[in-house]
Amino acid sequence: MNLSWLFNMAWRDSRRSRQRLLLFMSAIVLGIAALVAINSFGDNLARSIDEQARELLGADLTLSWNRTPTKRTQQLLKTIGQNRAYEVSFPSLVSIPRTGGVRLAQVKGLEGGFPYYGEWEVEPRSAVASFRRADQRLALVDDALLVQLGAQVGDSVRLGNVSFLIAGRVEKTPGQAAIAATVAPTVFVPNQYLSKTGLLQRGSRVNYKYYYQFAPGTDVARTIRPIERRLERAGINVDTVADRKKQTGRAFGDLTKYLSLVAFVALLLGCVGVASAVQLYVKEKVASVAILRTLGASGRQAMLIYLLQTAIMGLIGATLGAVLGSVVQLALPQVFGRFLPIAVQTTLSAPAVLSGIGTGVLIAVLFALLPLLSIRKVSPLRTLRSAYEADTAGRDPLRWLAYGLILAFIVGFAYWQTRNLMLAGWFTAGLALAFGVLTAVALGLIWLVRRLFPASWSYVWRQSLANLYRPNNQTVILVTAIGLGAFLIATLYLTQGLLLSRVELSGSGQQPNMVLFDIQNEQIAGVRKAVQTQKLPILQEVPVVTMRLTGINGRSSAADTARTGESRTMDQPQTARTDTTAPPPWAFTREYRVTYRDSLISSEKAAAGNGPYQANGNVYISVEKDFLSRLRAKIGDTLDFNVQGLPIQTIIGGTREVDWNRVQTNFLVVFPAGVLEQAPQFRVLMTRVPDNQTSARLQRVLVSQFPNVSAIDLGLILKTLDEILGQISFVIRFMALFSILTGLLVLGSSVVLSKYQRLRESVLLRTLGASRAQILQITALEYGLLGLLAALSGILLSVASTWSLARFVFEVPYRANPVPLLVVMAVVTALTVLIGVFNSREVLSRSPLEVLRGEG
Repeated sequence: MNLSWLFNMAWRDSRRSRQRLLLFMSAIVLGIAALVAINSFGDNLARSIDEQARELLGADLTLSWNRTPTKRTQQLLKTIGQNRAYEVSFPSLVSIPRTGGVRLAQVKGLEGGFPYYGEWEVEPRSAVASFRRADQRLALVDDALLVQLGAQVGDSVRLGNVSFLIAGRVEKTPGQAAIAATVAPTVFVPNQYLSKTGLLQRGSRVNYKYYYQFAPGTDVARTIRPIERRLERAGINVDTVADRKKQTGRAFGDLTKYLSLVAFVALLLGCVGVASAVQLYVKEKVASVAILRTLGASGRQAMLIYLLQTAIMGLIGATLGAVLGSVVQLALPQVFGRFLPIAVQTTLSAPAVLSGIGTGVLIAVLFALLPLLSIRKVSPLRTLRSAYEADTAGRDPLRWLAYGLILAFIVGFAYWQTRNLMLAGWFTAGLALAFGVLTAVALGLIWLVRRLFPASWSYVWRQSLANLYRPNNQTVILVTAIGLGAFLIATLYLTQGLLLSRVELSGSGQQPNMVLFDIQNEQIAGVRKAVQTQKLPILQEVPVVTMRLTGINGRSSAADTARTGESRTMDQPQTARTDTTAPPPWAFTREYRVTYRDSLISSEKAAAGNGPYQANGNVYISVEKDFLSRLRAKIGDTLDFNVQGLPIQTIIGGTREVDWNRVQTNFLVVFPAGVLEQAPQFRVLMTRVPDNQTSARLQRVLVSQFPNVSAIDLGLILKTLDEILGQISFVIRFMALFSILTGLLVLGSSVVLSKYQRLRESVLLRTLGASRAQILQITALEYGLLGLLAALSGILLSVASTWSLARFVFEVPYRANPVPLLVVMAVVTALTVLIGVFNSREVLSRSPLEVLRGEG
């Protein structure tokens, strides 16, 4: 086969159709742009994480723990590294005396030169040096907390019994994303003043951390390796720059992969538009193909000529998309800004650009191949007759091969992004379901209009409805493309509402919406009185005892660690082990907070065995079902606890299923009454506040009378969650916008490509007496019906999807707010009408005689 001849024929044949061919491929520009933008951003993010890895940690090494280590271990911690900084952190209520604002915050007592790497962005900048001198009671406060409490630099912040002067506004801490300050705003104070606040009580949830800086060129992992086992046995967590880089890279790598799949949906929409447009183009080229066949060209050669045209146009479209994507990625650091712990430097990513262009060309050719296969069957006799379907409508086995290649490409692309074959399969299946449902809706509409055609309706309505099933109609392609875009937007809104309603449900009715914790035994009477003075109910009061696990069935942590040689935390992946029944090491390094009672509460239900009880001098405890499996234990096994120096042996008497989503004091382990009453403990009290004003009054009383007591306000949690979800939604809406725009672009190109057929129809209508106003009404009604049906189909599909999430995943009642959905439907319908009418304006403006002369 002469390749140069094919190129020459493709070039010559395209001279009258290049603008239209480019319009075919314009549908993939936005999909490629989104794909290249996300992948370029992902490459730049990975490079920035690698370059700024030490700034993620603020040090070369951190060691953290939540229980007091032995004196020998403390001495060891002070011998590591060249420089070190010490941090004590815990949650506590803080207040601003000037404004009366109260908020649960993270208090951090710092000592030393943290951060060693990266810039601690504080205004004014001089505040950091003053803070490090630690010769005054100064505080550096997160900007988010100052905004929430209406405070400013120069005000005072009260922590327990001590007030601190706010010396600086913290805008960013190394390694911390801006969104983290919204969730858990921090107050930094010199560590030496913490003991005077009165906040560090027995049972308080306190975490300790050392930040270490080593000499340049030191292999930190190798230096720490000889003592790593010892640190783990002491319950000390090790975090190096390499560990943090790996964790951060994995988290944001997953995000970019997910967004790449969203961009890929936009690309697929564009390719569906390509297939539809090429099908119209092929029908117009049948006469040219028949002439080529008459002159001796084979059906395969004729097909390759047009395949080359579409491939070249696909290359141009993909290249334009890659250029646009490279520009769009410059804006992505601002879009993702609040989620990023580092500054991302954007540069052109050659791998992302080249893979985007290759993906665009390949998938455009695959989708164009479906309508182009019919060219092979065009007969030379077509020069003498005009029935297109006569020799192209038969079954073609190669079409199934083309479908298979498209399916394989989608699965392969999804696998390339996720590296998980099951996820790739589910993504492809979900995509196929969405496309299938929308296509079925469009075909169903065509069938219904044909079957139930309203012959008695007005002339304009009859013509509009007839256009939905006329030859070369765009009903299926437009309903699919626009409907999928509406589906993405509506699903995003409904899912956000579902997540919020899940939290709101937990605080509805008479369920608690405020939790007071770290209440000491001698304070409980005063806290009860403070709650009752505000005329609030005491819905739950629970004792909490801290303890550690020392043995499972007589097997201790030290013996098991020595035998298995493991050093792994609870959340790390399982690896091969010599004894699969050995207790996991993490079980002995964590601290357990348990309670005691003889019955289950409303958030629990028995799974197996019996609840907590005592019998024959034995203590039978109840363990959460999933936690028991992670312990590799079973009912009847013994658990040995150290209750702050006192050993207690227990027997697992039963398991419970716990609804962790309820605002309740839920526990992994529950003891029976009569065992722990004399143990050191603190109390948790739960109440329900009717409004924010009452909540603020109660918290002000607690801060002034019981400064160590902390409060969790569900109203504040809802506000914070709404803000976070809004920011996440903005990111996903930004990507979904590409799908919406692609659908509208497919709409515009479809209208333009069918312009010549519409001109002929317009001539017939105008010849039969139709006015321009009537043709305008027919066009507007047609596209109005298409836009309305597409939007309605996408929204109904979205409602069904989110109902399934509510019913089977979140297990909450489903309530969809119809107002935003109606707005989405109205906007999509209006845009469809406007674009359809605008691109059809030539049909309305040209006279019948002018068109007939052009046809002649």
